[in-house]
Amino acid sequence: MPETPTLADLVAPLGVSQFFQEVQGETYRRFEGRAGRFAELLPWPALNAILRQHRLEFPRLRLALDGTPVPMESYTDLVPPRRSGTVPRLRAAPFTEHLRDGATMVLDAIQELSDPIGDLARSLEHDLRESVQVNLYAGWGVTHGFDVHWDDHDAFIIQVAGRKRWRMHGPTRPAPLHRDVEQPERPGEPIDDFILEDGDVLYVPRGHWHDVTAVGEMSLHLTLGFSPATGIDLVTWLADKLRASAVFRQDLPRFGTAQERAARAAALRGELEAVLTDDVIDRFLADRDSSAPAHSRVGLPWAATPGLLPDGDEAEVRFLVPRAVLEEGDGRVTLLADGKRFVFAAAAAPVLKALLDGTPQAVKRLAELAELDRGTVRALLGELTAQGLLSIG
Repeated sequence: MPETPTLADLVAPLGVSQFFQEVQGETYRRFEGRAGRFAELLPWPALNAILRQHRLEFPRLRLALDGTPVPMESYTDLVPPRRSGTVPRLRAAPFTEHLRDGATMVLDAIQELSDPIGDLARSLEHDLRESVQVNLYAGWGVTHGFDVHWDDHDAFIIQVAGRKRWRMHGPTRPAPLHRDVEQPERPGEPIDDFILEDGDVLYVPRGHWHDVTAVGEMSLHLTLGFSPATGIDLVTWLADKLRASAVFRQDLPRFGTAQERAARAAALRGELEAVLTDDVIDRFLADRDSSAPAHSRVGLPWAATPGLLPDGDEAEVRFLVPRAVLEEGDGRVTLLADGKRFVFAAAAAPVLKALLDGTPQAVKRLAELAELDRGTVRALLGELTAQGLLSIG
């Protein structure tokens, strides 16, 4: 199996630290690459199998033409199963006819349907420290699927096959939000116009207007969307933490005197100042990471088998929580993952650190890393598997 691309691969020749300091959230940037370097992420037979084998309901699978959704009834049947309700069934002939006529196919959250793309999403979540959703866009015509627009998330665009024309218009409001006090003004003429080639990567920060047009040939690209934490997210987190405060839980003195309302405001301000310490951002981000959910990857038959691990030590395991947090001290190591807290002896730290890298690890290698006996390491891995944090195979 080919190696999963990392953030360093996507932003080369820039270094990751340089990308974070100079590019992320500031400006779009195109990273040129050799043709075919992403082909194994989603070969056409793999995409065909996804379309054939999954019941993909609108709007997860949809077609768009000139900025307008194509009616799903024109290419999908709703078939009654043996029991109640209906399930979607793609009609191949009208579906591909729409594509020949210039429609763009969109498939959301394809990381849940493809192992290579799922591995890519986990790799980038590990590097970016934010959840990643991957959407697919495929087109063949000379039209555009969507009018000029901006997105409320950052994105990496990976051109898997073919070419696509991008026109960048830049931002018209700094760091706009999905829920905002006002919407960005529409942009003027584009500030850049280029062709994204097979193997290229494009980074687009949220709020940067753009439009994309097919160039009369096949094009397949993946959009990897992620939403960096903002001050609004921090305030929302603080609001939940302040539920522990009796002062914040109390009713406001609507019918009290002006002096009573001023006193309550001072009390609230004092409580806020107490939690707005210099390390509040660090505390918020650590809590955000440790609460991030595990990726769904079931490892049957072993995950449902008593003992949980194959008899031999050649099997590979994969950690499913890319943003888990490890804390060491007092002769123990604490794992914060998927909103749970696990405490182990300090000797387990080498195993946990190797797992948190996110790459598949052989049970044999993990046993060699730790100053623990084989049975103890297998018991540790079995417990993580039972908790849904580890996948076998």
